[in-house]
Amino acid sequence: MRRYDEPIAVRSGEVGGEPAPVEFLWRRRYWRVLDVESRWRETADWWSRPSKDLLAESEVFRVVASAGRTSLPGVYELAHPVAGEEWFLRAVVD
Repeated sequence: MRRYDEPIAVRSGEVGGEPAPVEFLWRRRYWRVLDVESRWRETADWWSRPSKDLLAESEVFRVVASAGRTSLPGVYELAHPVAGEEWFLRAVVD
């Protein structure tokens, strides 16, 4: 797994009947979400990145996404703070 923690733009909708990201813009490329593998909430990792709010939760989506018909799908972790609107591409799963 490669860690990025880069800001991204996300358009939300429904995937498989559940609210989830449906596409995201990362490094000037649009990625279409094909499937949501899993979804979870986690608290801040206070041991590596001190935060003002140690109980802040983030919602994380592990998705399968593709940048187009000629692009092979990959697995990506998209995260956003529960109390916020910003999104981050947290990791790309090898």
